[in-house]
Formats: sequence, C-alpha cells, structure tokens
Amino acid sequence: MSFSHQFHKSSLREYDIRGIVGETLGEADAFAIGRVFGSMVVEAGGKTVAVGRDGRLSSPMLEAALIEGLMASGAHVIAIGQGPTPMLYYAAFATPADGAVMVTGSHNPPNYNGFKMMLQNKPFFGPQIQALGRRATAGEVVDEAKGDVVRRDVADAYVARMLQDYDGEKPLKVIWDNGNGAAGDVLMKLVEKLPGRHKVLNAKVDGTFPAHHPDPTVPKNLEQLIAAVKAEHADLGIAFDGDADRIGLVDNEGHILFGDQFLILMARDVLRAHPGASIIADVKASQVLFNEVAKAGGKPLMWKTGHSLIKSKMAEIGSPLAGEMSGHIFYNDKWYGFDDALYAAVRILGVLARSPHSLSAFRASLPAVVNTPELRFDCAEDRKFAVVAEVAGRLKASGADVSDTDGVRVNTEDGWWLLRASNTQAVLVARAESQSESGLVKLKSALAAQLSASGLAPDFSATNAGH
Repeated sequence: MSFSHQFHKSSLREYDIRGIVGETLGEADAFAIGRVFGSMVVEAGGKTVAVGRDGRLSSPMLEAALIEGLMASGAHVIAIGQGPTPMLYYAAFATPADGAVMVTGSHNPPNYNGFKMMLQNKPFFGPQIQALGRRATAGEVVDEAKGDVVRRDVADAYVARMLQDYDGEKPLKVIWDNGNGAAGDVLMKLVEKLPGRHKVLNAKVDGTFPAHHPDPTVPKNLEQLIAAVKAEHADLGIAFDGDADRIGLVDNEGHILFGDQFLILMARDVLRAHPGASIIADVKASQVLFNEVAKAGGKPLMWKTGHSLIKSKMAEIGSPLAGEMSGHIFYNDKWYGFDDALYAAVRILGVLARSPHSLSAFRASLPAVVNTPELRFDCAEDRKFAVVAEVAGRLKASGADVSDTDGVRVNTEDGWWLLRASNTQAVLVARAESQSESGLVKLKSALAAQLSASGLAPDFSATNAGH
C-alpha cells in the first residue's frame, strides 16, 4: 500500500510536532509520524519504540493512530499508557528502547496536542523533524511490515528508581500542584513513599485543566499553590507543567523562585560531588546564576535556549546538571540527562532536608537584582532572525561586549540585555537585568533603540520584576 502525507506547515516545530487538534493536527498526522519515525528507527538498526501519552482528551485517539503507524513499519511497540513525559524517557532508557514518542501538548491550551520524540536515547529535533516531514510527503518509508504492541506499566519502577536518589535527613511539609496534568497518578505514588507530610492539589488528571493552566512559569498559575503554602505553613510548594518536564517552586513565605534561582541551589549540591564540573544554563538566565556557579567551584556555561539543545550539549561535554529559565531541569548526576520535573523535585527535597536553612533564607541570600520578565515582541517569521542579525552587526561594529551563543546578549556597566528569535513562534524574545532600577531603564532604552533601528516599535509597559 503506497503512503504519502502532507503535514500542516505550522505543525513541524524545532523541538516537537504540535498543533490544534481537528484543525492543524489529527489522526492522519499521528499515523504518518508513526509510519515515518518507525521507518527511521528500523533503518537505524532498531525495532523497539516506547510510546506514552499525557492526559489530554485527544491523546488516546492520537496515541492509537501513532501506534498503528509504528506497527505498519514493523516496530515492536511498548505502550506505557498515560503519564508524564519523563516517565516515557525513563522507559526508553530502562527498557531499553530504540526510539520513543510521547503524545503531549505540554503546557499549551487544551485544544492543542503534539509529539515529542527520542531516537537512540537522544533528542529528535530540528533537521530530523524537518526530514520526517519531507519523508512523509515523498512516501519514503520502509516496506509495510507487521509489528506488534505490548502494554507495560512502568510507574512503580520509575517511582522506585527516583526514590533511590532521595537523600534527605529531616521530614519536610510539602504542597504539590499537579495542575491536573499527566503526572497525577505517578505523583501520588511518589508522595506516598517520600518522608514528610505532603498535600497534592489538582491531583486528578483532567485534560480540560479546570483549576488553572498548567504552566508554572506564569505567576498567576501559582496563586493557588502560594495560598496553600501559606495556609499550611509548608516548607515549600512544587508545581509542574502539563506533562511534568518543567518545574516551578514557591518558598515557605510564598515567594516564587525562578529557574535560574533554584538551579543555584541544585548546582551547589552537585558541585560538592563533582568539583570543577560544567553547569549549563540557557542565555535567558541571570548573571547571578553564572557567578554563583563559579563561586561554588563550577564552570558556568551559557548555552542556547531549548530543551533538546541543552540535552545534546550536556551529553557532548559530560555536564552533570543543566537548567533553563523555563523550569526544564536536567540531571546527569545519578540520572539519565533528560528533563524531569518529578526527579528534580526529589533532588530539591533532598537538598532542603539536609540544610539548616529554609528555602526563603536561600532566596534572600542571593544578590539582589532587578530584571524584566521574558518580553515578547511580534515579528514576522521571515524577519525575526534577520532582525537579530542586524542588531548583532550594529553592536559588534560599535565595539560592544556581545555574546552571540543564541541571539545577542549584551553586557554593559549597567547589567545585560538579551534579544533572540523564538524557535517556535513568530516573535522576538528579550530580557534585561541590572543591579538598579535606573540601570534597568538604561538597558531597556538601549534594547528599544536597537529594535527601532530595525523597524520595530517595542512596548515596555509593565516589564519590571525583581529577583
């Protein structure tokens, strides 16, 4: 039977395939992903593909079509069912599997869904996703073969493996917010076995997300968790995104900690076991993080934003720990080097349960800076990378202190500012940080001038935040 499929042009992204179910993504797409990805696994000498799904209403339908496509390419499918994305990654390593596909819309609205993939335990992204799209259109697949599927529950093994690395010394009181995301059932198993007292909010997996949107980088989504931490006098609050590969933290006073703050806590701990190791963070992270890693005896490395890019860099240089502002945390120390919010939570609890200090005391001990949140400016898809290149060219010509690891990050006596093109949307992303309010004003003015010079009119209203 001949095969050919055309994906919607908006669905093939840098790190995954995703779209609006029934509009830009559907069962035919899921089958095509299985048919082509299964062919790529077979061509690479493999056969076994692990498959999981999140709790979205459309996920069972897309998972079924995906598995049909994989089996049509002769794959042996291990279906682990509903759960968090990192549990699928764990299954791929533990099984072991030659490939893995997760059906998940991550933190996107309920009507979205998508697919995250791994090939030979490495992220499948960028040119590989584009190649998958081209091959689907051209019908470049292996001859149809009869694969098979087995159902396997790995939740207990996953939880047991995480608990092996818990190293706390005193019980803690913890509030968790699952946000009705895919981690729910696994999270309940985990907290039953962790020491201390635990309360889980929005534990039920519900793809309509009735309580709030499952994205812990948005302060509004943490309001319920903050209120519960204060009411219960808890030691901390922990939140996950929809598929639990990103984590958010709230301290015992109800203050939000950002990814570049709690990564300092983790880095200090990891560097005790791995002195001199490289700790990776993305270009959006605070200078405070890079300085504190260096103070703790580590080698800070600023790298490109994007979980697949960070994972690849970690593997390349053997880094034991990496993180992003967005809350993706990657442990290669004792773990497998993939982003896992549940595992990161276990390690954070271990650090705090061995520390004489509270999480709020840690937060208060960090050097004070003022910064903007992530600023986003609409910019045409065919223009966004050109704008960044124009800005970089002007800055370099003027002798500015510029890093072009990912976009442009400019250091001045007032602090730094960043401008980069989003890999997933038609927007430019910016951020600025200073030691003073007046310094931040100057940085934002410099950024605005560069955007204006490239024909954009930025709006900086309500952009100050301190951390």
